[in-house]
Amino acid sequence: MAMMDELVQQIATRTGLPQDKAMQAAQAAIEFLDGRLPPPVGGNLKRLTGEGDGAGGGGLPDLGDVAGKLGGMFGR
Repeated sequence: MAMMDELVQQIATRTGLPQDKAMQAAQAAIEFLDGRLPPPVGGNLKRLTGEGDGAGGGGLPDLGDVAGKLGGMFGR
């Protein structure tokens, strides 16, 4: 199952939303986070979930030290 499909399924299951509304919620969340998370995650969530334009071959971007940067955001 593709990452976006799994996210939509989780939203639908947890909220009781129909699939089309769950898809809209997932897209809104990805757009929100994509614009606010620091690089290298921010700006790449659409590609990671298959919602982007597929530029760069459609593979995963170089995420570098994502865990360390995200940990730093949360005080770790």
